[in-house]
Amino acid sequence: MLREFVEKKHTVYAQSFPNWEVAIQAACGPLLKDGSIEPAYVESVIGCVKEFGPYIVIAPNIAMPHASTGAVGVHKTHISFMKVEEPVHFEPGNPDYDARLFFTLAAVDSEKHLENMVKLSEMLMNDQVVEALLDARNDEDLLRIADLYL
Repeated sequence: MLREFVEKKHTVYAQSFPNWEVAIQAACGPLLKDGSIEPAYVESVIGCVKEFGPYIVIAPNIAMPHASTGAVGVHKTHISFMKVEEPVHFEPGNPDYDARLFFTLAAVDSEKHLENMVKLSEMLMNDQVVEALLDARNDEDLLRIADLYL
């Protein structure tokens, strides 16, 4: 999966963001760039977080920006990866809702989406992989992590 992020140019590395909305926009950037999603999908993801709270933070340091399957503005089923050096605060004062690893989900094909989710879940259950991802600074690091752990 990490190798696929690199091959598809679905990666972003950043120092920090002024707020979570800007972070989500940046995390969606690779999918916007290749036409997998449209700006309407980015706005839908941000709108869902505003409405439902930081549900996209699935564990400390890990966020999965997404809206519902088949949401408006989605053309391809893909995941992009973003690593941020400084935590993005979704709920200020509550570090359980800080994130540094972003896996942005876009889906039109529910079967492929489920397959992606299984691979992603398996990868994120490995604490060594998560720790290595938190230290990653570029695509070469992702490829090294893929070779070491996956």
